[in-house]
Amino acid sequence: MVKLTGLKKIKTAVFISGTGSNLKNLIKFSKEKNSPISINLIFSNTSKAKGLRFSNQFNIKKYISSFKHPKIAEKKILDLLNKENIKFICLAGFMKILSKKFIKNFKGKIVNMHPSLLPKYKGLDTHTKAIQNKDKVAGCTVHFVTAKLDSGKIILQKKVKILKKDTFTSLAKKVLKQEHKLYPTAIKKIFN
Repeated sequence: MVKLTGLKKIKTAVFISGTGSNLKNLIKFSKEKNSPISINLIFSNTSKAKGLRFSNQFNIKKYISSFKHPKIAEKKILDLLNKENIKFICLAGFMKILSKKFIKNFKGKIVNMHPSLLPKYKGLDTHTKAIQNKDKVAGCTVHFVTAKLDSGKIILQKKVKILKKDTFTSLAKKVLKQEHKLYPTAIKKIFN
């Protein structure tokens, strides 16, 4: 668990693999006076991640590694995180599983946004599963990252009603809207 000390913001890295809508939201949140974090590094496992554009837009350092050699990549990332004095990591659509060793180095300091109401629908295709199973509700979860996939302590969750007319796309949009509200709230909860 990370504790906020004084008025200093916690240096944070955000790991992404895609469009970065949660990243953009976290950057805006970090600029607020009462936010406990500052976004100091954006990391992606692919140079094709559209969210990397926010690095230039908000003048934040970025680092890209393809993970072709996972052990070497993780060592370089850990070295960079230490060099940049990063104390907290937010996963925001990051589509790689971090090693036990990596997680151990940041135990209790990595959080993830998952697009389901964990423990239901761990892993991928959460919206499709919810619709196929005719669930009445779906949602999102912010949780601490552990070595076991999507199984860390839950920080906060938000439910969304599934309507009969909902498709994968419409449900994904509704859940994403709630993710944008939930992630900053969960981070505030962690540091209070």
